[in-house]
Amino acid sequence: MLTWTEVIHFATKENPIPDKRIEKSEKDWRSQLTAEQFRITRLKGTERPNSGDLCSIFDEGQYNCTCCNTPLFDSTIKFDSSSGWPSFTQPIKENAIKYHKDTSFGMVRVEVMCNVCDAHLGHVFPDGPEPSGLRYCINSQSMILDKK
Repeated sequence: MLTWTEVIHFATKENPIPDKRIEKSEKDWRSQLTAEQFRITRLKGTERPNSGDLCSIFDEGQYNCTCCNTPLFDSTIKFDSSSGWPSFTQPIKENAIKYHKDTSFGMVRVEVMCNVCDAHLGHVFPDGPEPSGLRYCINSQSMILDKK
């Protein structure tokens, strides 16, 4: 189970090695994604609080990256954080997520991205429930719920 200390290590030193890498041109990403998906995942945007389709869905399944379909989170670790975005306590596996120290907007946060294609997902915070204490705050547009 990942801890905040490990998240900070990944964000400031080195990220876990992904199982594979997918790289595409901006033109290819634009042709594959909706305008809103592109804005959020490729341009590091965010959706308005409580506006995402996946905020209030708690169906069983797996949350995959919108861009490359890599598994990111499992529905069993999703929780209602009342933050306005889908929230999770852990990634589906340690190397699914890439971490980056984000100093935009005059604050220090940890950005989370798909470790396979670098899609912006959201941020992780140390104010989640036990046992991890982590809250991965993720944009709905960055994920697809696979109910298989």
